[in-house]
Amino acid sequence: MKKLLFMVCCLFTMLAATAQQPAKNDVILKLNGDELNGKVLKINDNDIEFSYTGETLVYNIKKADIMKITYASGRIEVYNKPALPSEAKSQPAGASASKDGPGFADHHNKIAVLPFTFVRDGAAADDAIAEQVQNETFSFMSKHSGVFEVLNPRTTNALLIKAGVTKESIKGYTMDDICNILGVEYVVEGIVNMNKTNQTSYQSSSGTTTKKDDPKDDKSKKTYSDYSSGTTTQNFQTKLSLNMYNDKGATVYAQDRTSFWNTQDAYKSTLEYLLKRSPLYTK
Repeated sequence: MKKLLFMVCCLFTMLAATAQQPAKNDVILKLNGDELNGKVLKINDNDIEFSYTGETLVYNIKKADIMKITYASGRIEVYNKPALPSEAKSQPAGASASKDGPGFADHHNKIAVLPFTFVRDGAAADDAIAEQVQNETFSFMSKHSGVFEVLNPRTTNALLIKAGVTKESIKGYTMDDICNILGVEYVVEGIVNMNKTNQTSYQSSSGTTTKKDDPKDDKSKKTYSDYSSGTTTQNFQTKLSLNMYNDKGATVYAQDRTSFWNTQDAYKSTLEYLLKRSPLYTK
């Protein structure tokens, strides 16, 4: 009887110990050494949807940043293997350190200009205008680049697309992330805010008059016709914000300026004004 009671007690003890053990989590090990404990909810083409233990908020983690995932079942899935020191030394100069973009060694003195945000009367303008300002910035900076190399906007935009960075998702990336993806030391971004203000009207009027060329001769009477016309010009107020960041994520230049002129293309002169005063400008 005592032996039976002892076995029953042991069984309850084992069950209680098992019940007290916490549920196993999925563990994501990132390339930078960070460990994320929680649940892998979904695996997409370029990222993984993940939720931390005890939370409901869902995070998107890029596959390019993940070394491996150890699932609660014990299964291990490897995504990226870091190069061994001997392999890293044997890589040719300029070899990529990440499949998302060139390595940090290639960043020095390189600049990329992102598509600008163009807001007209409180609404975002289409991509064509944003890319137009991007190209104008590239053109001006290329003429005054000095020791810097300015990345062609087509190359910049293609690298962003390949990395899955869109105008909606770019807010989820730090500027050092963007520098690494593009393989540059500096990134330039800007916002143009343009709003309609008052209208300026110009009026001119004329009529029809009859007069004599010779006061003494009635036959010299002639009729002259005058005309009236009017034009209206729409005025604008434009404000431009220009920011520059380095590959450490630090801000190296940040300036705002309201355009002096009230024309629709006033942002161009304001853009040049701010670029001339930036640390990346060379006369």
